[in-house]
Amino acid sequence: MEDVLEVYHRPYNSQFPVICMDEASKQLVGEVRQPLPLRPGQPLRYDSEYERRGTCNVFMFCEPLRGYRHVRVTEQRTRVDWAFALRDLLDEKYPAAERVVLVMDNLNTHSPASFYEAFVPSEARRLTERLEIHYTPKHGSWLNIAECELSVLGRQCLARRIDDGQRLAAEVAAWENDRNVRANQVNWQFTTDDARVKLRRLYPEFVRQDEHSEPRVSSKVYH
Repeated sequence: MEDVLEVYHRPYNSQFPVICMDEASKQLVGEVRQPLPLRPGQPLRYDSEYERRGTCNVFMFCEPLRGYRHVRVTEQRTRVDWAFALRDLLDEKYPAAERVVLVMDNLNTHSPASFYEAFVPSEARRLTERLEIHYTPKHGSWLNIAECELSVLGRQCLARRIDDGQRLAAEVAAWENDRNVRANQVNWQFTTDDARVKLRRLYPEFVRQDEHSEPRVSSKVYH
């Protein structure tokens, strides 16, 4: 936790941009009856029945200090999908960066090992060397700013029925462009000092027996 918090308080550096990454699944839903259009005094009305048309995966990359985000829609969420999404980010979105500081959860697909399943070893090693990875702790997804950005995407763009993967990608791209034009930044306020006070139950307790003895860890440890 403290590792991620310290990363968030680094000054902006275009050569070492801090990028937060997360992903989410989106259910594709089609209509079984044509919705009734908007009319004066009447909102859009649609039938409660719907048709399931599979799912898509949404990769979210967010640079909080710059106010930039990039979203990639894929059919699946495999190691190979993640590897290609990262290569796209590194080579097309941040080609001039010396190294990207990547904050993400420790899902089994979110690993440099995924590069070796998608690319030849030399390419996998090249991509790995361009990353400085910091994992959020288990049950600590709230530390990932990309999760906050996914929540915004869900409320502003995805909180409706979308029946096709291409349409989903187009809608997400429009949302991404509009939000990047506005350069909506994230002003992260929670610090390491805050964590040591507000989340002190997560830290082990040290008991000092006397002024000459070494501190001893109490058995009261929370995970």
